[in-house]
Amino acid sequence: MINKYLQVFGLMLLLASCAPSRYINQSARKEILDNKLFAAAHTGISIYNAEDNKYLYNYQGDKYFVPASNTKIFSLYAGLKYLGDSLAGIRYRETADSLVIYPTGDPTLLHEQFSRQPVIDLLKRTAKTIAIDTSRWQEQAFGRGWAWDDYSSDYMAERSALPVYGNVIKWIQSSKSGDYFGYSAGKFIISEPDVNWPVRFIQDTSVKAFDVRRDKTTNLFYIHEGTEKYSEIYIPFLTNGLRSAIELLKDTTGKRILPVASPAGNNTLKTLYSQPSDSLFQPMMYNSDNFFAEQTLLMASEHVTGIMNMRRIIDSLLAGDLSQLPQKPVWVDGSGLSRYNLFTPQDFVWILNKMKNDFGLLRMQQLFATGGKGTLKSYYLENKDIIFAKTGTLSGQLALSGFMTTRKNKLLFFSVLINNHRSNTNDLRRAVEKFITGIRNRL
Repeated sequence: MINKYLQVFGLMLLLASCAPSRYINQSARKEILDNKLFAAAHTGISIYNAEDNKYLYNYQGDKYFVPASNTKIFSLYAGLKYLGDSLAGIRYRETADSLVIYPTGDPTLLHEQFSRQPVIDLLKRTAKTIAIDTSRWQEQAFGRGWAWDDYSSDYMAERSALPVYGNVIKWIQSSKSGDYFGYSAGKFIISEPDVNWPVRFIQDTSVKAFDVRRDKTTNLFYIHEGTEKYSEIYIPFLTNGLRSAIELLKDTTGKRILPVASPAGNNTLKTLYSQPSDSLFQPMMYNSDNFFAEQTLLMASEHVTGIMNMRRIIDSLLAGDLSQLPQKPVWVDGSGLSRYNLFTPQDFVWILNKMKNDFGLLRMQQLFATGGKGTLKSYYLENKDIIFAKTGTLSGQLALSGFMTTRKNKLLFFSVLINNHRSNTNDLRRAVEKFITGIRNRL
């Protein structure tokens, strides 16, 4: 009789343990897999119970997908692992008559989001000739697989060793007077920073909005005046290696600045720190800032290898800290702009779990967007501070990877990757939202 009771009890436990997986499977079928919105798409889903260390659900979780901006999760890991609590703004050494600067790739220099500028304070304070070393940059301005015709879009600013102003010019059309480029009495076109690069005005009566474009190979800007009283547009400038940065720094500091090639080991250099690291990581994740993500990975490269090179840091990570990934990814950039990137849902679940173990859940909750914030500002509003995630979007590609605490206080990691869809992105996101919130409410 006792054995019979034990068998019944064991069966009840087995059924209870299967119930979450059965519910997730049914919900995945209803909300996503059998949803006509996803009919033409390739879909992968992984749901992982962090407390029991087991998957509750895998649908093509080991298959490769273009992850779009979910790639930033891996860049965040590199930043958390190697950049410490504060960003290295520059490394430098002083001679009798020179201040020699070794750029680190820090994207906060003169960036409008960061009012405190220790590096600029140092440059303005020194009476010595300022020399900027060029030897540590061993990368291209654009990532492999980026769309060439996005060069004039604010989300694809060029990468560089010494970014200034986020490597963009802010163009403003205003009804207020000031230093300006302009061609009508009632409108003023202003640039921040103030640049003396060539401008050409375009008149097209069929277009009513303020618009700015840049020539592909030069810092020549084409401006169309709009009907707005105030409007602003961010346009990337051509970095030309260090030439544009040096020109803008000369204007800002009023100092003589020269490019040089004078390699030095890190042990001979001082480091000037610029900003708290999380003040970079949070907007990178909240707003899906491509430029911050690219420069974060380049800064990690400079710290680990002494040079700024994507392939070098990615190979180092995959051979070391990330060698136990379920499937080895094809990883080529920091932002996810490249369609050459290929990751699996299980890869994202694994890295999220590792980040929790290495850096703590509280740190992750401070850096990942939640309902009503960042790229989730219109989603998961009833689950603020409960569901945290990183979105990803390219044409035809959609991704969401993150973590949540369920009503029964279970910590789950999840990744939903969707490729080659032809549906409305918002409709797809709402379907994924219904799927994820259903799991949170049920389990």
